[in-house]
Amino acid sequence: MVIERTVLMRALCGVLLVLGISVPATAGADPIPVPFQWRQAFIDAPDGTRLHADILRPEGVSDDTKTPVIMTVSPYRNHLAYISQPRVVEKGPNAENMNPELFLNAGYTYVVVDLRGYGGSSGCPDFGGPGERSDVKAAVEWAADQPWSTGRVGLAGISYEGWTGLMGLAEKPRGLAAVMSFEPVVDPYAYLYMQGIAWKFSLKPVTETGVRPGDLAGFEHLLIASTPARPDDLPEYQANASKLPLDCYVPYLQNTSNHDPNTEFWRDRDLVEKVRGNTIPLFLGQGFADGNTRADRIFELWNGLGPGDHKAWFGQWGHRTCNDKCGTPYFNNEFLAFMDKHVAQRDVTVPGPRITMGQFDTRWRGETAFPAADVRRVPIGLRTGSYTDRGLIPGPDREIWTISEPLAQDQHLSGLPSATARVTGPREATITAEIYDIAPDGRATLVSRGIAPVGDGNPRIRMLAQDWPIPAGHRIGVRIMDVFDEVWAHPPTFAQVTVTEASIELPLLTAVRTPDLPGGVSEAIPKWRNEKTITLDAAVVKNATVAMTLPTRTGDR
Repeated sequence: MVIERTVLMRALCGVLLVLGISVPATAGADPIPVPFQWRQAFIDAPDGTRLHADILRPEGVSDDTKTPVIMTVSPYRNHLAYISQPRVVEKGPNAENMNPELFLNAGYTYVVVDLRGYGGSSGCPDFGGPGERSDVKAAVEWAADQPWSTGRVGLAGISYEGWTGLMGLAEKPRGLAAVMSFEPVVDPYAYLYMQGIAWKFSLKPVTETGVRPGDLAGFEHLLIASTPARPDDLPEYQANASKLPLDCYVPYLQNTSNHDPNTEFWRDRDLVEKVRGNTIPLFLGQGFADGNTRADRIFELWNGLGPGDHKAWFGQWGHRTCNDKCGTPYFNNEFLAFMDKHVAQRDVTVPGPRITMGQFDTRWRGETAFPAADVRRVPIGLRTGSYTDRGLIPGPDREIWTISEPLAQDQHLSGLPSATARVTGPREATITAEIYDIAPDGRATLVSRGIAPVGDGNPRIRMLAQDWPIPAGHRIGVRIMDVFDEVWAHPPTFAQVTVTEASIELPLLTAVRTPDLPGGVSEAIPKWRNEKTITLDAAVVKNATVAMTLPTRTGDR
């Protein structure tokens, strides 16, 4: 049985727009600001799925001229819409926010391939499963074999399109020479849920506050997969875009809304182990301020890589690459040089350190590892007490603060904190740990947070990564509470949770850093300060202050 996509879109397009699955439009009717040649092709995947590809070649290049290839494999490149942003006027390839001109100008062919079930490709989406991983492998090997290809392919993308790059590393297709992956999904379970608690995602462009729970992600992606073709598309494109088998829907929705991380569906899609030991050069990026693909398990993947010419950018930006608005002027040069060296095999030196690190104080430095070798995980005992697991209703009975004395010297948090506790309360209740940088005037700015269910009474709380200098005279604050409602979706139990023991581990640099890279304020830092700063009453600070033993920092590294 087949569902007509056009009917589905008419019924649900309003829902899709309300859900806000969109990105800012790029200016101008033609999103590619350089001339190019465009053709289309269909690729046969091993299981018979037909994958649609848009092929962009530099203007004036003959059909038999071999070029290196950059490829993006995507669920978002339907000719009619970019995600939910209509492209009614623009006929041709969908390259919104992809910047293919960087590579067209440098003599590359840029290929955009639709994942199964999306755009002009047939088949069922499977959210990073064996089908989509097979698609990436088939697409790369197809491009490597074309008469206009040198046989070397680089995968590049952000978000889901960065995820498909990591799928390429897992599958190791013939011809894959390098991958650039910014803000990728690394583990789709951890993308949607933190230890069983659903993340909330924003409702852009209406609000950037978390509104949509992760349980809806499968539904949203099926809506995107149901986008019809343009009337001027190729017949096979229109045929593939006009139908999506009914048996694609039910298992997809059931599996993506399952909060249990131990199902076969979720275990098979975790790329941390599948990419372990990888030697194919990887250019990885993660913003600490990303509220979509958050700064969590990506660092397990990074630290599990094998030897290779890998690079990373970690710093203060949201769900984006750093071609603009990150506070740095040199990202594109580094990105292009990376692909020139590994894909085009040009005699170039890739600038920059192994890791480019953007600090929250707006300064930039180089590192060789993250967390750095001199990070000391400092255990801090926390105050105990009780709170009420009641969700949306605010009140002081929802939190327990622990606050340091003013710091005698600068400290620098760099890495992934974690917390543990002993508690009594319903298994379904939640416990959240948050770290704050508290200024002398009582303004407290969030540094990191994490959540876990109470479960068996011994919760371990994963927390998101950050790189955050804390000046002398400021205080470090830790808040234990039930849930932060703009970040996670949690049905309250309206029960009391008693914390009888709790501690947190702070990853603190022991050597002083001297920022040595050019750069300035990213777009995300002022927004973070504005949205994630609260003012603490002096009585709260006084009553919650305890002694914390913090490391004495040495001179420069």
